[in-house]
Amino acid sequence: MKKKKSAGQNLSEREVRLIQQLRERPAMMERVQSILEIADNAEGPLKTADEVEGLLIEEMRRLGNSTMKHWATQAEERIGSELQEQDPTVLSRKKKR
Repeated sequence: MKKKKSAGQNLSEREVRLIQQLRERPAMMERVQSILEIADNAEGPLKTADEVEGLLIEEMRRLGNSTMKHWATQAEERIGSELQEQDPTVLSRKKKR
């Protein structure tokens, strides 16, 4: 197991990249924070393993949902820009929300 880094030490490239990615995706950051809070739950009533498992499953579902939404949005934008490059006369239409 790796030792925790003190506040004075620099972050690795991997850690910096992870932080940047999470900042770009606030919904995913919220889910990851929730998962970490479940894992670190030292306060309040002690939960059973089944209760913790249920909470983690729900958070993982939410994380998967927000990840898929982000992926679909990026894929839609990428396809739209690729089509626009291929044929500038193509009109893009936004979905009504």
